[in-house]
Amino acid sequence: MTTALAPRVEYQTDPTQYKHLKLSFNGPVATLAVDIDENAGLRPGYKLKLNSYDLGVDIELNDAVSRIRFEHPEVRTVVVTSGKDKVFCSGANIFMLGVSSHAWKVNFCKFTNETRNGLEDSSKHSGLKFLAAVNGACAGGGYELALACDEIILVDDRSSAVSLPEVPLLGVLPGTGGLTRVTDKRHVRHDLADIFCTSVEGVRGQKAVDWRLVDAVAKTAVFAQKVQERALELAAQSDRPADGQGVTLTPLKRTVEADALRYQYVSVEIERAKRTATFTVKSPSGAQPTDIAAIEKAGADWFPLAMARELEDAILQMRTNELDIGVWLIKTEGDAVAVLASDAVLMAHQNHWLVRETIGLMRRTFSRLDVSSRSLFALIEPGSCFAGSFLELALACDRSYMLALPDDAAKAPTLTVGDSNFGLFPMVTEQSRLGRRFYDEQPALDAVRAKAGQPLDADAAFAVGLVTSNPDDIDWADEVRIAIEERVSMSPDALTGLEANLRFNGPENMFTRIFGRLTAWQNWIFQRPNAVGEKGALKVYGKGDKAQFDWNRV
Repeated sequence: MTTALAPRVEYQTDPTQYKHLKLSFNGPVATLAVDIDENAGLRPGYKLKLNSYDLGVDIELNDAVSRIRFEHPEVRTVVVTSGKDKVFCSGANIFMLGVSSHAWKVNFCKFTNETRNGLEDSSKHSGLKFLAAVNGACAGGGYELALACDEIILVDDRSSAVSLPEVPLLGVLPGTGGLTRVTDKRHVRHDLADIFCTSVEGVRGQKAVDWRLVDAVAKTAVFAQKVQERALELAAQSDRPADGQGVTLTPLKRTVEADALRYQYVSVEIERAKRTATFTVKSPSGAQPTDIAAIEKAGADWFPLAMARELEDAILQMRTNELDIGVWLIKTEGDAVAVLASDAVLMAHQNHWLVRETIGLMRRTFSRLDVSSRSLFALIEPGSCFAGSFLELALACDRSYMLALPDDAAKAPTLTVGDSNFGLFPMVTEQSRLGRRFYDEQPALDAVRAKAGQPLDADAAFAVGLVTSNPDDIDWADEVRIAIEERVSMSPDALTGLEANLRFNGPENMFTRIFGRLTAWQNWIFQRPNAVGEKGALKVYGKGDKAQFDWNRV
């Protein structure tokens, strides 16, 4: 049985290890220059020519944006540009895609999507604005990176253009939201979008502005000045503090074992024979900061920030490195009162930039669970602390099982709904997970709200619809075992489609279209002979051969 990709993909990095990005700071403006080392691909077998990227580049991008968020509160605008002459970014490396497995391509696109969406999340919730300074040819995923920014300025040098050439060139779709952002975000007329997305040469100059593909163009001589002026104008719209005390994102304290990941607040235990992994998230212990001065002093060791960073890393590690582990069992451990107290501090200070950024990291990390193609079962047992923000972990799951101990109230597990469950950590649908669970039906939500703050045993939680099943100690072991064994035996492909459909039952928006509709189609196209067959467009690209298509429309 194949259990892991080798070598493991590492998502932790820092600017001293960057091979592809250069960060610089000038007051409220940071510049993130994409300057990709073509010889430093994450895997052998391809060169990252023309500022094309692979997963390793996106890992650096994710890290760089996180460091700007937390370490540089004075930054209000991030200028995303190229460190190379005449090319901004040519997108995902085609030769990397050609030699990669289907799973690798899909996971790569998912992580890239999350990183792009994270730019928009920070713009909306944290006042961190992004300006794409497109100083050369900008194609495919390079244009998708620009599209994720708040605004795009294109150099008008008679040659630089923006393009999405995946359909005519590779027989696949733009994989990280290009089609969706062109329509939903930039409101490019659909017939013009049709021309744009089926043309290789792209659109340049004033025509790109007229078609709404970019916001402005500037001649080479004044391009840098125009970018700086607009970056400062965007910065003026932000409330990030010029005198804020940044928090250094120190390396995670983590141990990687053959069948486990261990952090301070998170652990993952893998049972390979059962194809399951148990995630356990622990509550804080001891005295915790309650005011901003103490929070700033704690820095990266502040519990909510440390826990979110650890959980994010664990999710990413398991997604990429453990493909056979199809069921994730979610547990918690510790003191529910401590979790609720931590949440109360978050809510009391949620307008402070550092607390706001920490809430943002928690929101994005919980969302990574929502879009992970793994079955998620919450197990609520004695010693659990599914309360407030930790209850979000159970609400994110496909099912939740809670042990009933009617004859032992002292040992019986409880869960507690907190104020944070009513919108502090919305899904990408902008619904709370409680809202998603109950279709925003007011009677059901009112019934849950009436129980807020009360520890609920299994029967009480079941009565208001907060858990799937409440077996007693006689039935618990068999019911949970059978449920897990049944789940593990089912088709992973069918489960991925099932879970994605059922988890996102609420309103559709740009992000759900990117993760749902677009990803589903791309997933299918990535397996079709027209794209990846021996003579598929993706396989023959750059070899001088012409793609051979099956002309049947399916």
